Amino acid sequence: MRLAVNPPILPMLAKRVEQLPAGDNWTFEPKWDGFRTLIFRDGEEVLLQSRDEKTLNRYFPELLEPIRAQLPERCVCDGEIVIARGGTLDFDALQLRVHPAASRVKLLSVEIPAAIVFFDLLCEGAIDLRSEPYQARRKRLETVLADVRPPLFLTPATTDRGVAADWFKRFEGAGLDGVMAKANNGAYEPNKRVMLKVKHDRDCDCVIAGFRWHKKGEGEAVGSLLLGLFDDAGDLQHVGVCASFTDKKRRELVSFLQPYREHALAAHPWRAWAEDSLPGMGAKEQRMPGGKSRWSQGKDLSWEPLRPELVVEVSYDHMQSGRFRHTAQFRRFRTDKPVAQCNYAQLETVPAQELSGIFGNR
Repeated sequence: MRLAVNPPILPMLAKRVEQLPAGDNWTFEPKWDGFRTLIFRDGEEVLLQSRDEKTLNRYFPELLEPIRAQLPERCVCDGEIVIARGGTLDFDALQLRVHPAASRVKLLSVEIPAAIVFFDLLCEGAIDLRSEPYQARRKRLETVLADVRPPLFLTPATTDRGVAADWFKRFEGAGLDGVMAKANNGAYEPNKRVMLKVKHDRDCDCVIAGFRWHKKGEGEAVGSLLLGLFDDAGDLQHVGVCASFTDKKRRELVSFLQPYREHALAAHPWRAWAEDSLPGMGAKEQRMPGGKSRWSQGKDLSWEPLRPELVVEVSYDHMQSGRFRHTAQFRRFRTDKPVAQCNYAQLETVPAQELSGIFGNR
């Protein structure tokens, strides 16, 4: 490609804040929960570049022709590949699209087609727009995408804090991941955390049913705690992990957890997983704590069981398909909390909100 901005480059990043920033110099956008993608087009040549600089072209072939038909002849855009089903975003379905078999990719591109939501313009024609203020880039993006049609979309944007606050409250049930805030006079700075993201923050009490050693300190430092919640049938379901400990805390956890390692497998609800005795690797079985999948290639997912007697309070932003969408954050141990109360019933349930509330009937 011979563009004013050539691949590979890294996307501009965001840092998390607890609330919408004050002042009048901000534009707000919904935070989409999909695959962050830089879209390069030079005539017939199109590249969908992931945030780790890999091509996504083979996984989303249905997007290439609409890009050639609707985007400027030579341009670079920033956006998010998403899948919407039943009026909400479906990240689990999106993950299924990254499959090694070409025949499977082709089938899924028809059965669960993807879309792209655009939110920035890095270059158009021979003009590098990265040094231009965001507000100017946004106006130009609105112009070039004025007549865009599905599966391509222009993200909504507003300078009204009230509208942004309403998005934050109402549209989580549609799979939106929060609200982005961009400085109106800000340049596009690759790989720098200059945008702001406001995400939901909730508390949850979980059972600690196991842990993983830290990658740099097996036997000396704990990397993450494996979390469980009881479902309506009384079964302990693996819902994710919590991490982000200090080095000192990782070392302290080794001795703190040691008593709970004794005879941990005797009546452990995940004993079959620990002994790797489940047949096959179906979609449900991939949820096991040590399960291998194409998402975990090269990662050591071995784990150490603990007697499920400890309760930990964690913070999380979003629950999806019965699991934490992102790594939960450790708050404190709850020695006063009965294990039996660590269930799904304690979680806040956000009703689904149709995406048409943002996109209209498109």
